[in-house]
Amino acid sequence: MGAFWFGTCAVPERTSLNRRTVPWNYPNDTPPRPMHEMNTPYGLEIVENCLTCKLRQQHWFCGLSADTLKLLGSASHLTTYPGGAVLFVEGQTPRGAFVLCSGRAKLSTTSRDGKVLILKIADAGEVLGLSAVIAGEPFELTAETAGPCQVNFIEREVLLSLMQKNGEIGLHASQAVSKEFQSAYRDIHDLVLARSSAGKLAKLLLSWTPERQPFEATEIRVRASLTHEEMAQMIGSSRETVTRLLSDLKKKNLIRLDGSTLVIRNRTALEALAA
Repeated sequence: MGAFWFGTCAVPERTSLNRRTVPWNYPNDTPPRPMHEMNTPYGLEIVENCLTCKLRQQHWFCGLSADTLKLLGSASHLTTYPGGAVLFVEGQTPRGAFVLCSGRAKLSTTSRDGKVLILKIADAGEVLGLSAVIAGEPFELTAETAGPCQVNFIEREVLLSLMQKNGEIGLHASQAVSKEFQSAYRDIHDLVLARSSAGKLAKLLLSWTPERQPFEATEIRVRASLTHEEMAQMIGSSRETVTRLLSDLKKKNLIRLDGSTLVIRNRTALEALAA
């Protein structure tokens, strides 16, 4: 219950990478095979060339030079996933890294008693599983798509070979891993040191706001795809607590719901709660 806005993803056409529509267990089966150009069942258009992709982000994979990006792109496999597809699971031996071309993915860990903690929602342009691939250690997290996605898969042996031979790939990969751990440290700091569940929830809601807002804006419209249960998993709380806290914030006129869109009405008060 309590789901906010859920968006779809659109990806421009491409002409070189292999593509396959995958049910649930890739990459545990055979590598993707080339297919004829076609639209996917999830309303996505195929990205056929990394160099002309309009969704390129300033992350380590997309931000490579044209020649290096072409080299890495020719060694990868583009795959389309539905929402709820598991890319890899905690404890699994890594076969490769995953680049999110479009869509979002939930990164979570599970305790022995089955309690789930969502550590991050990865956005388009990010690379998943890179640290495990480089270290040769089992994945520490589980990655699950949070909606229709297109993902570029790079086999571990191929990626490590390219990193050894190409300094640009090695440098960008090390920078990506460093940023990944810096982000994890900040998240742990916020999760452990926040004094209350209300403060953690306020931090979560504020983290969804756009970086740039019009100076005269009095309200901030936030689009998020998390349910109350998933929000609880992100702040280490229960669904019932999140539902109650959101109701309290609405009663205090700090937030409101406009259809399925969350609107922050008093950012200053929410920031004070999160401090």
